[in-house]
Amino acid sequence: MTAFFEGIQYLFVNILFAPLDFLRHLELITWFGANTINWIFMIICASAIVYWIKQLRIFDDAGTENQDTTAHSFLK
Repeated sequence: MTAFFEGIQYLFVNILFAPLDFLRHLELITWFGANTINWIFMIICASAIVYWIKQLRIFDDAGTENQDTTAHSFLK
């Protein structure tokens, strides 16, 4: 049974957390390099929000958006 838990430990510590160990080591060298992935995710989220708002504006201008509160049966 001990080998089973040591196997789980090996999987998480040496394999699955290896990218995080690399980022921790990279942060000591360059802060900007370690946070590049964060900036990429922020750019993706910002572009998704802009796209979503543009789509909302398109449907609002077309008048196809049903804004009645009784549009769903559970809101009656």
